[in-house]
Amino acid sequence: MKITRSGSTPSTKGPAEWFTGTVRMDPLFRAEDPGRAAGSHVTFEPGARTAWHTHPAGQTLIVTFGRGRVQREGGPVEEISQGDVVWFPAGEKHWHGATPDTAMSHIAIQEVIDGEAVTWMEKVTDGEYGAA
Repeated sequence: MKITRSGSTPSTKGPAEWFTGTVRMDPLFRAEDPGRAAGSHVTFEPGARTAWHTHPAGQTLIVTFGRGRVQREGGPVEEISQGDVVWFPAGEKHWHGATPDTAMSHIAIQEVIDGEAVTWMEKVTDGEYGAA
């Protein structure tokens, strides 16, 4: 058994190459071998969002606060809110973030395969973000 105490891992600012706007990441857990799952609590200020990205084993988002937006490549921008659970299949190109006027927080869970949990791509344009 392992207990990780709340606040034992420092918060970090979302890197500008992966995010647009102000984003805070709070690591929650990282599985030890042979486990592969990792999770973080991520908070997006209004208008903040990820860049386009994929996950080798997919990603689950559990929205814990506010209102946000998600989009999978080729699909519409969709609004999400507290209590919603979003699943992106393995390799599906997508982005997620807050709405323009409301912050959003979610727990992000993904698996690490061959040392990688995410592949970052180009930034979401203002036009793509505003297409909701």
